[in-house]
Amino acid sequence: MTMPRLSLQHLLLCTAVSALAACSSAPGPIVDTKGVNMSSYHADLADCEGYADQVRIEHGVAKGAAAGGAVGAATGAILGESIGEFAGVGAVAGGAKSAIRGDQEKSEVVKRCMRGRGYKVLN
Repeated sequence: MTMPRLSLQHLLLCTAVSALAACSSAPGPIVDTKGVNMSSYHADLADCEGYADQVRIEHGVAKGAAAGGAVGAATGAILGESIGEFAGVGAVAGGAKSAIRGDQEKSEVVKRCMRGRGYKVLN
């Protein structure tokens, strides 16, 4: 069961593009602003986003890429295929998954912070 090189390259490219798209997909808070002082809202949002910046996505991505690479290499070895290619695909997939999780965590931090400051967060 060999996978053509072109298929692995396409999978790697699609995974990388998906990861980049997903990193910007976690929505910020949607807040009911009826009766809200907007200057205070923007200041609070900036503070909460500052807290979210403490989530270190790059550490998770590095760990995810390492774990994915190991799983990919093992899969390639089991299937008798190119260990390097499978490791590369696994590393990209693992890093992408970790980046998505980190981005979602940052979004959740902002939402929790805004709720804690008394805003009605709708999402």
